[in-house]
Amino acid sequence: MSAAPEHAPTMAQATLSERIGPYMPVLLVPLLAIAGFLAILNPASWLTLTVSGLAMGMMIFIMASGLTLVFGLMDVINFGHGAFVSVGAFVGITVLMGLGHLTEAPSLMLNLGAVLLAVIGAMLATGAMGYAFEKVIVAPVYGHHLKQILVTMGGLIVVEQLIIVLWGPEEIYFNRPEALKGAVTFAGAAIEKYRLVAVAVGLAVFATMRWVLRRTKIGLIVRAGVENGEMVQALGYRLKLVFVGVFIAGSALAGLGGVMWALYQEVITAHMGNHAMILIFIVVIIGGLGSVEGCFIGALLVGLMQNYIAFIEPKAALISNIALMVTILMWRPMGMIPVVKAK
Repeated sequence: MSAAPEHAPTMAQATLSERIGPYMPVLLVPLLAIAGFLAILNPASWLTLTVSGLAMGMMIFIMASGLTLVFGLMDVINFGHGAFVSVGAFVGITVLMGLGHLTEAPSLMLNLGAVLLAVIGAMLATGAMGYAFEKVIVAPVYGHHLKQILVTMGGLIVVEQLIIVLWGPEEIYFNRPEALKGAVTFAGAAIEKYRLVAVAVGLAVFATMRWVLRRTKIGLIVRAGVENGEMVQALGYRLKLVFVGVFIAGSALAGLGGVMWALYQEVITAHMGNHAMILIFIVVIIGGLGSVEGCFIGALLVGLMQNYIAFIEPKAALISNIALMVTILMWRPMGMIPVVKAK
């Protein structure tokens, strides 16, 4: 008689856990923001750091989103992804510096037009580079992870040296377009104009990727290929072509991220993509391989954590993201929103 009341709370608890569980990763972002506010206790400083962290997270997401799809769909460990970031930055900034009459004009529309042309040039260059990279370097080593690491690292080194040959070994400094310089004041906080643009671009990229993956036929094929590639091929779809298309799209997104990251730092180097790969891999791992939503949440967590910790305790900022990754993997070893392939 007493067994039912004892088991009832357990069942109710399990049901509540199942209901809340899927939303827990999403809740981490506002929870981290609240924790940051309680630690800083200065609304103006907190708002500045939060917007800066969101902007940083959006740029990391743009660079990492293509890589997480390549990981999840193609099972390719591409250590050369940073090369696309670097090439995108150099091509985009070269185009931007050639449009001085647009970037120096005190017009937001002209400035954004110049940035758009730079982004298009970078994405075209890195998309074409991605096609060649997949055909020449990646295709021969499908299914061999150790070989993938070695050959893609070799490809990264070669591309970095080609950048040095074409643009020189020195760092290249530049200024943002006139309308994107400076900051706006809101609630006592100074927020850089460019960071607001970065947040808007990141949200647009995420919304577009989510729409393509969930509302279009090609997105359905990609998602099905991540979960069960053999079944997709059995249904008559040419998954190898989808592989190539995803690799090209991921490379183009890396080029877009490279331009955004370059405008964020106002300096470009041949090794900038390689340096950004640390944050990119952390985001891909904690988000869950193949998960765009997980990558997005992970990037926001990394950006916010980096800015909050750098303000509170600068020395701890060097290990903050590693600590974040370890904590999340202890909680969810497959990442926050994993996409598990069918066996």
